[in-house]
Amino acid sequence: MLTEPMPAETVEIAHKQVSLAAEDLDGNAVATLMLELAEAWGVPALWEQVCRPLLARLSGRTAAEVAVEHALCEGVRVGLDVYRREPGRSLPTGGVLVAGAEREAHCLGLHALAAALREQGRGCLHLGPALPWPALTRAVYRASPHTVVLWSQTPVTGRAYRLVRFARDFPRLRVYGAGPGWIEPLTAPARRLDSLPSAVAACLAVATGRDAHHIRYGSVPYR
Repeated sequence: MLTEPMPAETVEIAHKQVSLAAEDLDGNAVATLMLELAEAWGVPALWEQVCRPLLARLSGRTAAEVAVEHALCEGVRVGLDVYRREPGRSLPTGGVLVAGAEREAHCLGLHALAAALREQGRGCLHLGPALPWPALTRAVYRASPHTVVLWSQTPVTGRAYRLVRFARDFPRLRVYGAGPGWIEPLTAPARRLDSLPSAVAACLAVATGRDAHHIRYGSVPYR
């Protein structure tokens, strides 16, 4: 873990506070709690012990549950996105590109990863949800990253064979699948990340002094 785990009593209180704010459809209150908890315990602990369990509890079976889920997700997203941001100051991306898989509309986990990297004094090139495979290929050519993290929330978008093929097209690129959508095994050279701490560690693995733009890719047609 990059930060100390939250005590059980703190986690229980946090669950109650965040749940009540979401049930009141108060996204601003959720965002405020995210910021307070992140400052106190760090993003990895917040994500693993508070956000993931609360998001997993919401089934979205009724209209009321859907509204609560939206309030929770929006509050979490806003809180994570403003955490450790400084207007006018951009952090170095460190050669890390993150995006949601093609047709994947949900990528809160990537917002958590971006926030956790800022916590470590690093940034990333965050291209958001639902990035088509050809667009991801062009982004790699243009940005020349050394690490790509692709998020999938459901098996519909977690198409393992596409990620493995993409990784084989760029053998010098570290390619990771993150999120619960990758239910099929990811074979080399692609690898799976099963937690936020492991994702942060993977993104920080390359030495800070390395210039990612020294990496150049040949003409590999997207298949």
